[in-house]
Amino acid sequence: MKPFNHPASYFPLINGRYEVKPGMMPFGCCLGNGEADQQVFQIDEHFTHYRQNKILARGERLSKYYQTCNYSPAVAGAIACLIIERLTLEHPQYFDCQKIANTLQFHSRLTQETLHLNADWQLQQVQGSSVIPPYVSTLDALAAQIQEDITVICRSEDSSNWLSAVHLCYPNHWSAEVKIGQNFTAIHAPVAGMEKINLRGDAIVNTMIEQKPMVRFAWGLSTDTRLNHHPQPPLGVSANQWQGRSFDSQHPQLYLRIERQVIWGLPKYEAALFTIRTYFKDCGVLKQDPALRSKLCAAIQSMTSQSLIYKGLLESKASILQWLGEMG
Repeated sequence: MKPFNHPASYFPLINGRYEVKPGMMPFGCCLGNGEADQQVFQIDEHFTHYRQNKILARGERLSKYYQTCNYSPAVAGAIACLIIERLTLEHPQYFDCQKIANTLQFHSRLTQETLHLNADWQLQQVQGSSVIPPYVSTLDALAAQIQEDITVICRSEDSSNWLSAVHLCYPNHWSAEVKIGQNFTAIHAPVAGMEKINLRGDAIVNTMIEQKPMVRFAWGLSTDTRLNHHPQPPLGVSANQWQGRSFDSQHPQLYLRIERQVIWGLPKYEAALFTIRTYFKDCGVLKQDPALRSKLCAAIQSMTSQSLIYKGLLESKASILQWLGEMG
């Protein structure tokens, strides 16, 4: 079975400014994509491509893309339950879950894999899978059934917080191994413009855990449409080729890389699920629309030098703006 629906479409820089802010909206609010806006997990015609990317990343070295830290069985079970409930609710044509004796059987018609889980949502067996390395946990197995990356943040009794699980096969220049176990402030410390937000890091995590589900967006520019931009290239690949931040005005390729991030709190478990779905928009197409071109140019021009350095755009800003201003 293959999905045939087009990906959802978002343009988060509609105000023409580059801003670093929480920007949280109620989950499910209408953003022009109908049913897809009400889904935590969006499945579309590019599913096979996203799935293959995850399989390749896991095959390179699983620990490079999947990490846990103090990820308690109770939280792991609650996250697995939430993911399965949403998948079977949002996409009953692709996923179903049955309880047989003391075993839960979660089946994907997209991958033809069946996960056997015990009463505590722990992975016992996988049928129909030839994935190498084999899945090591329920979260690892579920992450391979979807087009989103997954992170889980937890809070302790003293209100401190930490990144307790991350399955990140589509990283945008950050590393699961580096960030695992860090708190919100430490995770975001390298982000230009995050200083004021980081002062409220604990309060933001409290909101993520305690409030109703939310959605937010982040964006940047890339010179390719590769999902995996881990800071460390695989063996045999040059860093410059891997980074996707080398704009060539003679052979221009530029894409808006957009992340839709869904935050779903589980206050009973002092945790929150945070999903990241990546999309690309071809700036060569965007610039044909005067309104969109204007917004994109204004947003790039509004970036501070620190943000340009962080986004890898400092050297190419002028040539990008010149190219965007040229009509094709």
